[in-house]
Amino acid sequence: MFPTRSRFAWCITGSGHFLEESLALARRLPALDLFLSDAAEEVLPIYGIKLEELRPRFAPGFRLVRDKTASAVPVGMLYEDIYHTVVIAPATSNTVAKCAFGISDTLPTNMFAQAGKLGIPGIVFACDTEPVVVTKSPHDWVTLRPRRLELDNVDRLREIDFCEVVCSPADLEAALQRRLDSLSLAW
Repeated sequence: MFPTRSRFAWCITGSGHFLEESLALARRLPALDLFLSDAAEEVLPIYGIKLEELRPRFAPGFRLVRDKTASAVPVGMLYEDIYHTVVIAPATSNTVAKCAFGISDTLPTNMFAQAGKLGIPGIVFACDTEPVVVTKSPHDWVTLRPRRLELDNVDRLREIDFCEVVCSPADLEAALQRRLDSLSLAW
């Protein structure tokens, strides 16, 4: 088995917003398991990322965990004291809303909720954080205007215990660096 609190649990939702940049950061981490929502499994191929190609991109020992159980059975790995950090990157506005209101009905939202209950720090790369968001769709760049509701949910998420919300790939990298530093780990 793995040493106590030795790994990152990285969750991917159905967002394409800076998806490639998020995965590039995940690949640099020393020990990581990737947790996919059903929506992530739909979105990854749309952005040209095949599931079978993920494994060779990560360090040895990497595990790919898919959301194939009604009760999010893989969340139980948090109780085995393997993970020191849960990351959701990128996080859809749907995932942000669920996390902000304590709804746990996908693998990423269950991971987030249970990690918080266990005192495991979480980092959430929220997509809808500014009045205007320019993001890459599968075929082009688009301009989105998040509603007050989405922006309020991001603010609400910032108030959750053991949660750090980040708004850009640079912010995500900085948050990961702080986490690595606090654990005396390196990229």
